[in-house]
Amino acid sequence: MTQLTLDLHIPAAPSLANFVAGRNADCLALMHRIADGDRARRFVHLWGARGSGCSHLLRGVCAEAPGARAIAADDPVAAFAFEPDVPVYAVDDAQALGPAQQEALFHLFNRLQAAPHAALVVAADAPPRGLPLREDLRTRLGLALVFEVHPLSDEDKAQALRLEAARRGVNVAADVIPWMLAHQSRDMRALQALFDALDRHAYRTRRPITLPLLRALLRERGEVHCGGGFGRAADD
Repeated sequence: MTQLTLDLHIPAAPSLANFVAGRNADCLALMHRIADGDRARRFVHLWGARGSGCSHLLRGVCAEAPGARAIAADDPVAAFAFEPDVPVYAVDDAQALGPAQQEALFHLFNRLQAAPHAALVVAADAPPRGLPLREDLRTRLGLALVFEVHPLSDEDKAQALRLEAARRGVNVAADVIPWMLAHQSRDMRALQALFDALDRHAYRTRRPITLPLLRALLRERGEVHCGGGFGRAADD
């Protein structure tokens, strides 16, 4: 029972099920289809600002498609090698690919064109034409279905935090989440990290999650202005 209680305080791994779609419903639906083996649109390029959810979607696809391969921009060239039993290749941060990795992705794309069972999902901070990549690779990525992943609205972010609270089985005072959105960074990763710290602080102190508890936590972390108020951190 103790281990189960502690496990509830571990942030949920990114999945398609816990991705709050907001304006990205069509993109999320396609990721579900790719994870389920649908290959009608099997080359996809996702792009969006940091924190928009591109990485979440890639990790979600990999979690739900057995045998999928997650590839980071700085992975060795061998990670880009084609293997016939890999159903989905998910390449993150394509804008940061080095010369060798760019060449490897170019060749992987060519191999996949002759492998109708496999899909390629690439994520970057810009659409293909705006990436600092070799021209032939940009051309290949331009053949993919391109989705801009839109950042969540404040309402969507609040929903995501409430869903995480429900998953953990914790009650959160009604004013806590609106206050976080008004006074802290609106970057979703930062909000999730703060909520996680708040939940752990509540568990350690055996106190309910309220605005006074959040303020006490921020004081402990030194995130209080001299005047006693709480400022909003700069967005990433």
